[in-house]
Amino acid sequence: MVELKSSARLSSLSLEMSVILAQTDTTVGFLSQDAKKLYAIKSRPTTKPFIKVYKDFRSFLQDGNRVIRNKKNLIRRSKKTTFIINNFSFRVAPLTINSQILRDTPWFYSTSANRSNEKFNRDFCESKADIIIENLNGLVEKSSSTLIKINKKKMRKLR
Repeated sequence: MVELKSSARLSSLSLEMSVILAQTDTTVGFLSQDAKKLYAIKSRPTTKPFIKVYKDFRSFLQDGNRVIRNKKNLIRRSKKTTFIINNFSFRVAPLTINSQILRDTPWFYSTSANRSNEKFNRDFCESKADIIIENLNGLVEKSSSTLIKINKKKMRKLR
């Protein structure tokens, strides 16, 4: 189900400027290509970057990113895992919801759909989102992704 807060048709909606509330591969999250909007919603310092979520490994490489050769398979095959390489955090996550909006966009900035250091509140999330994408299971808060920092010589699990 897709719910819009405007009378405009979906095809004329600017997805680059929209904030989408959806069930991600890990938990309920805000997705957007505009990081400034996400910073405003979360009241988060701009020095703390968001995770960039790619729909597939090909999109990640087409975005101009490089990976250490012996870590490519790890990144491509991992599930529910966020990686940090050179202070750039990203995740390769296949689509969990069958939505044309999500299929057409190769990447999003992602953050959990709650206020900083608080639990999921559906009323807060719905008031801040421009587009709500929900499947039959609804929006469910689950555990966050595993966080791994990768350097040339070693990997370290942070979360």
